[in-house]
Amino acid sequence: MIFGKKLRELRQQNKLVLRKVAAKLSIDTATLSKIERGDRFAKKEHLQILADIYNFPLAELKTLWLADKVFGLVCNEDVAIKALKVAENELESF
Repeated sequence: MIFGKKLRELRQQNKLVLRKVAAKLSIDTATLSKIERGDRFAKKEHLQILADIYNFPLAELKTLWLADKVFGLVCNEDVAIKALKVAENELESF
């Protein structure tokens, strides 16, 4: 939901309506609404387009997008924090 919340915030700050942003992404308005609500994930190829539309740093947008994907994967696991720490250690030595 982190990513979707940020998208909605950026869209509202830029005074854009869902249908205009959705059209630039070649998706329907309902799909963009679901992305903003956290009910669907945006496609990776949408990130650059969104960064351009909102004049927002791609790296920050990608970070939020990836954080949402990771959260969705581990949020219901009792060892989520421990697993994330193991993954973090692995990434640091990668």
